Amino acid sequence: MKSNHNIKTLILAMFVASVLIGCGEQQTDDQDASVDEIKIGSTNPYSGPASAYGTIGRAESAYFKMINDQGGINGRKINFISLDDGYSPPRTVEQIRKLVEEEEVLFLAGTLGTPTNSAIHKYVNAKGVPHVFVNTGATKWGDPQNFPWTMGFNLSYSNESKIYAQYVLENKPDAKIAILYQNDDYGKDYVHGLKEGLGDKADTMIVAEASYEVTDPTIDSQIISLRASGADTFYNVTTPKFAAQAIRKANDIGWKPLHLLNNVSTSVGTVLEPAGLEKSVGLITALYLKDPVDPQWADDEDMKAYTEWFNKYMPDESIDDAFNVNGYIIASGVARLLEACGDDLTRANIMKQMASIKDLQMPMMLPGITWNTSAEDFFLIESAQLARFDGKEWALFGDVIGN
Repeated sequence: MKSNHNIKTLILAMFVASVLIGCGEQQTDDQDASVDEIKIGSTNPYSGPASAYGTIGRAESAYFKMINDQGGINGRKINFISLDDGYSPPRTVEQIRKLVEEEEVLFLAGTLGTPTNSAIHKYVNAKGVPHVFVNTGATKWGDPQNFPWTMGFNLSYSNESKIYAQYVLENKPDAKIAILYQNDDYGKDYVHGLKEGLGDKADTMIVAEASYEVTDPTIDSQIISLRASGADTFYNVTTPKFAAQAIRKANDIGWKPLHLLNNVSTSVGTVLEPAGLEKSVGLITALYLKDPVDPQWADDEDMKAYTEWFNKYMPDESIDDAFNVNGYIIASGVARLLEACGDDLTRANIMKQMASIKDLQMPMMLPGITWNTSAEDFFLIESAQLARFDGKEWALFGDVIGN
C-alpha cells in the first residue's frame, strides 16, 4: 500500500510540475501587456554572398528608431534585434534559436532569404512563434494549413514568373528562352512558376537552363553557355551580386536578348549601377514598390515622408538603393500590426491580425496594389506592374497585373 501511495504521490507531483512548466512557458511565450517594450527578432545577411540585402535590416532598424523617438506603439518601445546569418542556413538556425530561446522575442519579422527561412520553417511553427513578413517570395510561405505561424511578404515568385510568362506569350510568342537560376528553393520556385505560366509551350520555348551556387565566384561561364543556345530571351533569376554580373557579362559578349530580371535584384543603386546603367537599358521586371529614383514620385506625399525619414535616420546609406524601401515597408507593416494588436500582445492575436488585412494601401506601395489576407489566404501581395529600365530609372508600363 505504501508503494502505491508513493507512486500516486509521484504522479501527482509530475502533473503539478507539468502544469507549472506549462504556465511558465506561456508567460515567456507572450508579452505582458504591462511591459514597456516589445521584443522582435530578425535575421539578415549583413555579410556573405547576399550582403547587398543587409541594408534592408538597417532600414528596418532605422524605422523602428523613428517609431521609438515618437513614443513607440501604444506606449511601448520596440526592441528590434536583427542578427547576421550571412545567408547561411545553418547560421540562421543558430541565430533564430538564440532569438527565440535566449532573447525570448515575441515574434520574428522580416527574416530574409528562401534557403535561410526554409531552414527554420518547421522549428518556428513547432514553437508557435509568429514568423511574419518573411522577406522572400517562395510559395511555401502561404500554407496556413501546414504552417499556420508563417506568412510571407513579397509577391510570390510563382506569381511573379507568371506575369513574365504572360508578357512573353503576348509580345514574343516565338521566343527561345534561356534561364539562369540560383540552385535552391528560391531559384527553382521562379523556374517552376515560369513553366506553369507558359503552359504547354514551356517545353518548346525554353531552350536552355543553367544554375549557380551562392558560393560560386562568378556566373560568366553560364552566361556564355546560355548565349550559345541561340536563345533570344533571357530569364535572369539571381540575387544582386550575380544579377549585376549577368547583366554586365551578357552585354560584354554582345548578347542582346529580351532580358527579364527578377524583382529581388532590381535596385538601381545596388545592382544596375555596378552592372553599368548603359548595360542595363531595356531590362524588364515586375515592381510593386515605389522606386526612390523614379522622378514621377518627386511630389508624392509618401515619397516625401520616405525621403525625410531616410535623410534623418539613414544618412550614411544610398537613397538610390530600393532595398531600403523594402525594409521601410516591412517595418511600417510591423508597426501597423502592433497597432492592430493593441494590448493583446499574444502570439495568437498577432497571427489573427496578420490574417485579417483588407484592402490596405501601405505607404510606398505602387498605386492599385493593396494588402489582403484571410485565414485561408496567407499571400499578402498578389499583384505587380511591369517596368522597363531606360538608363536612369524603371519606367512603369501597362496595368497592374494579378489578383
